[in-house]
Amino acid sequence: MTPTSADELHPDLQAFLERYESLDVPSFNEGSAAEARELFDRLRVAEDPDIELESVEDRTIGGPHGELPLRIYDPGTEGTARPLLLYFHGGGWVIGNVDTHDGTCRKLAADTGYPVVSVDYGLAPEHPFPEGLEDCYAALEWAAETAGELDADPDRLVVAGDSAGGGLAAGLSLLVRDRGGPDIAYQLLIYPSVGDATATEAYEENSQGYFLTADDMAWFRDHYFETEVDMGNVYAFPLLADDLSELPPATVITAGFDPLRDVGANYADRLEAAGVPVAYHNYDDMIHGFFGMISEPVALERAHEAHEAAVADLHAALE
Repeated sequence: MTPTSADELHPDLQAFLERYESLDVPSFNEGSAAEARELFDRLRVAEDPDIELESVEDRTIGGPHGELPLRIYDPGTEGTARPLLLYFHGGGWVIGNVDTHDGTCRKLAADTGYPVVSVDYGLAPEHPFPEGLEDCYAALEWAAETAGELDADPDRLVVAGDSAGGGLAAGLSLLVRDRGGPDIAYQLLIYPSVGDATATEAYEENSQGYFLTADDMAWFRDHYFETEVDMGNVYAFPLLADDLSELPPATVITAGFDPLRDVGANYADRLEAAGVPVAYHNYDDMIHGFFGMISEPVALERAHEAHEAAVADLHAALE
């Protein structure tokens, strides 16, 4: 895949970024992890959901590092044995939670007709690599064991996520293959952090001015990885793996004005070369984070298009 950016940003995004800059919002890397989380919550958490579902339930399960919170979204579709989608939120492994990605998970549940389980995995620096990934593995094991209670099919489990969460979904797929864990039927990777982006053209082109900056990315990495050795771990950055065969089919979504654009495209190439079915979608006039911009004050038609493409891929593969 050789994705590029458009000649210019989508006008709606340009207006959003101008408003964002005018507010003089501090960068995530200017304070502590707690301050960055508070800032992200203010930016992303909606007061009232736009999408109503039959049920939305918060639940806690036992995880490898203590209690692991989940949020279960059920669209109330008829029938049993539906696919089940596990969602891992983005936020550089340091910020974000089930509330910041509530709208995304509601929309995925409503549009797919599948139950969606959002996983509140442990965040760094309190929970550095690989603790968040281990939480995701525990959630997958729980989903495989509990799918029947959710009227879902344990043989059609989907792992999905955006940014850091997309990297976790990809790393989990690799870990499950190597460990012989519960089968994953599909992976939905939304501008995933699957490799070191710093040597790519996309990183150079988009390091400033497009919401996710190079400074932010360095700050996130410094919190998540305790050693340089961890950054070389294939389950942290699956693009480093020599063998990507026998992984689940995948959808990979990237954005043109995103420093992670090229690592996502390269991962789609590597998967395809390894014989893994891949659907690849690049939104050349979009920025990192656009997939979640589905409601006011920033309601992007292109975000809805990306959701439609992802849902179509899931339905084609799983039904």
